[in-house]
Amino acid sequence: MLIKLKKERTHQEDRRLALWLATSAGLLNAIALGAFGFFPSHMTGNTSQLSSEVSSTDLSDILFFGAIILSFVSGAIAARIIVIWVIIHNVRLVFSQVLFVEGLLLAGVSLYEMYFHSFATNQEIIIFLCGLMGIHNSTSTQLSGGRVRSTHITGTLTDAGISLASVMVAMMRRDYSKDTAAQKSQLKTHLTTLFSFISGGIAGLILFREFGFHAMLALGLMLVVVAAFSIVRISWRVRKVRAALSRQV
Repeated sequence: MLIKLKKERTHQEDRRLALWLATSAGLLNAIALGAFGFFPSHMTGNTSQLSSEVSSTDLSDILFFGAIILSFVSGAIAARIIVIWVIIHNVRLVFSQVLFVEGLLLAGVSLYEMYFHSFATNQEIIIFLCGLMGIHNSTSTQLSGGRVRSTHITGTLTDAGISLASVMVAMMRRDYSKDTAAQKSQLKTHLTTLFSFISGGIAGLILFREFGFHAMLALGLMLVVVAAFSIVRISWRVRKVRAALSRQV
């Protein structure tokens, strides 16, 4: 799921990716809403709000929303630069490693909020979470080749609509080609992403009401565990293959 191989990824792998990353994005988005009254992944709304603040000439809010957008983009840029650098050096575990670091950072922020929560630092925490969301979305997008965008629900809904329209037209024309099968698989992947994000959002609000920032800490640790499991599993498989090849030699 978290390893990008030379062969083409299957939709089943992308759906598992969507289940984990879109659900975790929905969880973090909803927890941030409960904690700070703000969606860290909603860049369309944040950009619109920035335009509104520019028209009202409120400098502090203009700087805040500008910092939010810059943080999200910076997270996406950082994730891409890391992936390019590691691909050049042929390290297959890069996506797992990025997710591992993201989980650690989220867990660190959660611990800070649990013990030192202050309304005076809310804006800084929101900006930091937007950066994590940028990393999160960039990771899923790069890993799936654009088929899974864990936080970009507007784009996912658009893609789902396109796939659904293609499938409906093919059914009316009784077209049973490989292209139609591919569109059906893509539609299932988009629907999995949407369902996962929505489910994560519902669960996130409930969990934050019950457990507060402990819910955010649990989410960060979950990402760490998922990434660590992938790293250990793939490393063990690589060692096993190398040992088998050495015995043959």
